[in-house]
Amino acid sequence: MSDNDTIVAQATPPGRGGVGILRISGLKAREVAETVLGKLPKPRYADYLPFKDADGSVLDQGIALWFPGPNSFTGEDVLELQGHGGPGDPRPAVKNAF
Repeated sequence: MSDNDTIVAQATPPGRGGVGILRISGLKAREVAETVLGKLPKPRYADYLPFKDADGSVLDQGIALWFPGPNSFTGEDVLELQGHGGPGDPRPAVKNAF
């Protein structure tokens, strides 16, 4: 792993649950936000938005949080997506944004 990597990590335990949280951090977090959300959310505010696939199909709706670097905990851009939970892995929802 290098300092230029973008990390997509599930922040909730696998399996059934009410909420599924993904955190995307690194250089491509802004690009992922613009692709999946259609815009960059207001920094440090919770925004209720549709989560879209690369073709514009709505996959889910949920809370998006945008923490631009260097004013985030890690110092890099961080996007958090809080969608509906379930038995599946939510990471494929953002794979086409790369």
